[in-house]
Amino acid sequence: MALYKRDLVWWMSVTYNGKQIRRSTETEDKKLAHRIFDKLKGEIAEGKWFEKLPGEDYTFEDLMKKYMKEYSAVNKAASSHKRDKSIVTQLVGVFGDHYLTEITPAMISDFKVKRRTDGVSPRTINYELTTMSHAFNIAICDWGLVSENPVKMVRKEKVSNNIERWLTLDEEKKLLIASPKWLQDIIIFAINTGMRQSEILDLKWSQVDMDRRTLTIFEQKNGEVDTLPLNEMVMRLLQQKRDASVKDDVYIFPNTLNQRKENRVLLTSFYKAMDRAGITNFRFHDLRHTFATRLVQNGVDLYSVQKLGRWKNVTMVQRYAHHYPESLRSAIEMIDGSRKPIITILSQSV
Repeated sequence: MALYKRDLVWWMSVTYNGKQIRRSTETEDKKLAHRIFDKLKGEIAEGKWFEKLPGEDYTFEDLMKKYMKEYSAVNKAASSHKRDKSIVTQLVGVFGDHYLTEITPAMISDFKVKRRTDGVSPRTINYELTTMSHAFNIAICDWGLVSENPVKMVRKEKVSNNIERWLTLDEEKKLLIASPKWLQDIIIFAINTGMRQSEILDLKWSQVDMDRRTLTIFEQKNGEVDTLPLNEMVMRLLQQKRDASVKDDVYIFPNTLNQRKENRVLLTSFYKAMDRAGITNFRFHDLRHTFATRLVQNGVDLYSVQKLGRWKNVTMVQRYAHHYPESLRSAIEMIDGSRKPIITILSQSV
């Protein structure tokens, strides 16, 4: 048993029937917290106390509303918060009316199987399970609603990252011809920057430095701020789009009302262009793979690819290494440069 402080409020930690229970004393006064804690210990000793967490009266829908308002909206980037909304809608449709203490690993496993049967990708199913698990973890640690996370007992779907799809130059040409001008610009921009769909649609002119030929990204998956160099292709595209009267707070790829273009509008047009071009088995996100693949094919080292694509570590870009085996040749031949005297001796002895 212990009394500890979380932020300004004192909390109690007790072990009851083999389970660790944490409950707030709802006071910042240490002396009062000790009296509440002593009373609790007395009730446990007399057998009068039993565990009843708020989660017993909390539905899953209640939890997700609280999660979206108090966590997702505050701590996540706008694009991630928007994705959470879609995921939560799916989850609430299945678990919404159930009380938190009623949700079991078996129910979650059934949900996973149903989603798989409906043709949902393993990656999407894992996103849904991760969001659900995160909400339960916060319900345990921050809000004291429940004591267990049922999602932890359910296995994630196996996702294969071994096969990456990228555009050939011929496919790129066909896709651009099949696309309207505004979509052509976005495709070219994506292939030459490796930026994600939402990052591109979120871009404003204030993030571009035309003189330095750089672009700054503020809201990212890793929470960092990065300034990236822009190549000649992207600079030409931006110079064509840039107007002297355009303000810095205007989106670079806006809709017809100069507001942010919706992701679904972009994807709908993109897949229609794909059909017209006769290109199959390709997603918008694969333009990012195309960016990385072309860098590697042109001899760019994986560390530079990681930095340009803003991947978390080099391990995440090692999947592209096979695209340029000749890079290994240039690496091994570097040894020759430091051993020229030995090579000279060998050549003279033949």
